[in-house]
Amino acid sequence: MSKSIRASSILPGHREDIELHTADGLRLVGELARPVDREPAATLVCLHPLPTHGGMMDSHVFRKAAWRLPALADVAVLRFNTRGTSSVRGTSEGAFDSAVGERFDVAAAIEYAEFHELPDIWLLGWSFGTDLVLRYGCDPAVAGAILLSPPLRFAEPADLANWAESGKPLTALVPEFDDYLRPEQARERFAAIPQAEVVGVAGAKHLWVGDAETVLDEVVRRVNPAVPVPLPTTWDGPMETGDASAYADRTVAAFADVPVSGPQQRRAE
Repeated sequence: MSKSIRASSILPGHREDIELHTADGLRLVGELARPVDREPAATLVCLHPLPTHGGMMDSHVFRKAAWRLPALADVAVLRFNTRGTSSVRGTSEGAFDSAVGERFDVAAAIEYAEFHELPDIWLLGWSFGTDLVLRYGCDPAVAGAILLSPPLRFAEPADLANWAESGKPLTALVPEFDDYLRPEQARERFAAIPQAEVVGVAGAKHLWVGDAETVLDEVVRRVNPAVPVPLPTTWDGPMETGDASAYADRTVAAFADVPVSGPQQRRAE
């Protein structure tokens, strides 16, 4: 009997805790989710929102990607906490470094995916994570990248030029009501990358609350186009239920009104 896929639904997948080791000597905690009994068609390496504002590997879009995409789209999902970031999985060593030291975190994640022969590696950055993608993700092992709510806060013109020269596919999903960069502004800024595709998402906001399914559809459309979208909203097989309450005090990406430690957060309007 079919069951509805809800925010807390966990579809079948092989999930294992992993550790990444950076070139500057830090241990980062993470998880790799793969399809059961078959090889993935593609891989997502997820770079989370700003940790000083609650971003982490469990931020809700990434959590749903890991819980659904191995089963629905044959996609492996690697997510991890950047330096100094905590989640239910644990705390990565080091301290937040304003998109400087995080270059080693990005390199460690790509290296892990490459070493473990994960196929067709795509980077999926969200907010702060998009700046990490733009600054450090244009690697020979990376097939392309998808940006969610890019603020273009830390990325420099030279970073955009690097992506332009690479010719690698780059898609920016930009909420209509984003707090930092809206679709028309994004089209102007990303014009520096000729192959960049800017997709405005009507009605969406920076945190993508209520729009995770739209995001996942657009991601799958690009990383595994053989899978029809929109993705199913029901599931006929075994399905577990995750404890979403475990994240309530840890991420404004899912609970925008909950205060977190660090600099004053910016609420979604």
